[in-house]
Amino acid sequence: MKGILHVDMDAFFASVELLERPELRGKPAVVAHDSARSVVTSATYEARALGVHSAMPLAFAKRAVPGLIVLEPHRALYTRYSREVMQIFSEYSPLVEALSIDEAFIDVTGARRLYGEPAQIGRLIRAEVLQRTGLTCSVGVASTKFVAKIASDMSKPDGLLEVPHEETLSFLHPLPIRKLWGVGAQTAKVLERRGLHTVGDVADTPVTSLVAALGDATGHHLHELAWGRDPRTVVPERREKSVGREQTFSADLTSREPVVAALLDQSERVGRTLRVAELRAKTVALKITFADFQSITRSRTLPEPTDVGREIYATVCALLDELDLASRPVRLVGVRAQSLVQPDLESVGLWQDGNETWRKAEEAVDRVTSRFGPGLVTPATLLGNRGRVDETRESGEPG
Repeated sequence: MKGILHVDMDAFFASVELLERPELRGKPAVVAHDSARSVVTSATYEARALGVHSAMPLAFAKRAVPGLIVLEPHRALYTRYSREVMQIFSEYSPLVEALSIDEAFIDVTGARRLYGEPAQIGRLIRAEVLQRTGLTCSVGVASTKFVAKIASDMSKPDGLLEVPHEETLSFLHPLPIRKLWGVGAQTAKVLERRGLHTVGDVADTPVTSLVAALGDATGHHLHELAWGRDPRTVVPERREKSVGREQTFSADLTSREPVVAALLDQSERVGRTLRVAELRAKTVALKITFADFQSITRSRTLPEPTDVGREIYATVCALLDELDLASRPVRLVGVRAQSLVQPDLESVGLWQDGNETWRKAEEAVDRVTSRFGPGLVTPATLLGNRGRVDETRESGEPG
């Protein structure tokens, strides 16, 4: 039987910051740029207990918790600690699938002879992480990825929960339906209207009824999960599904020009990230959040995959032209490259001479950036348009 661990760092960004500020441990604190326009990136468990959560506007969090401690983010620190943690995981098994900067699946099936049963390996990993980094993590142990992820969520913070294979169904069936992977608010409403409130309720429902309510793919998917069946394996090499940049402005934008300038900056950064990763995007997406916090996302599939910032920029500008911004102040804009592929003969088009010229120019800027750091070479249109207070949040809120 397989032994799968899901390891999730506890409030990762906040915990890393507290390594530098140990006197703040045990107090409600958040990681965010200290600005009225900022949002919470991560919150300590003390802050969470008071109703603060990730993606909450910082102004709301401060009103909810007077005296809330705000810690400025240090992304280089998070990357450094993430690498050390992932290195520890890989010392126990080569089968490590990183899901984000702070969580991973580990298949320890083949490590039993060296280190003991999966739960024992989980305990060894937790102790090693704490000893070498000062950080805590939570571990779920199960025979499938799906159940291991639920178990780690339920063991937070700083715990370990094992679900033996023979106890999988007795563990799953009393849980609420939202524990099923793929059940969001809308799907939950559909199920609840049919009297289904627990995973066991879903398991006991004929698959034909689930398909009728939710469609073929979702109906079969939920039926399988409700019976503890998850064939997914741990895939060591994780490929990014998308690359993006976002900006929240210090003041709402009421004209098109600064929005376009921000999109140029973001598009060039996204293009640079793609080139470094040796990936190209088939789809480009634009995100706009207005002053009332309503967000709109528009995307377009390209004739050929690209890693050229100027082509990404042209695409998001075309998407922007389709929106009416006349009377709606803009709070945030974002650019995202999606459906990423590695460049090969199939992704090199016959009609991209202009883009190839831009690519060579941008690669020259890449070389300058790698040697001297970002910002030395920048389009003239961006000078004086750096009204950014919060940039890309590159992972979900760590647990």
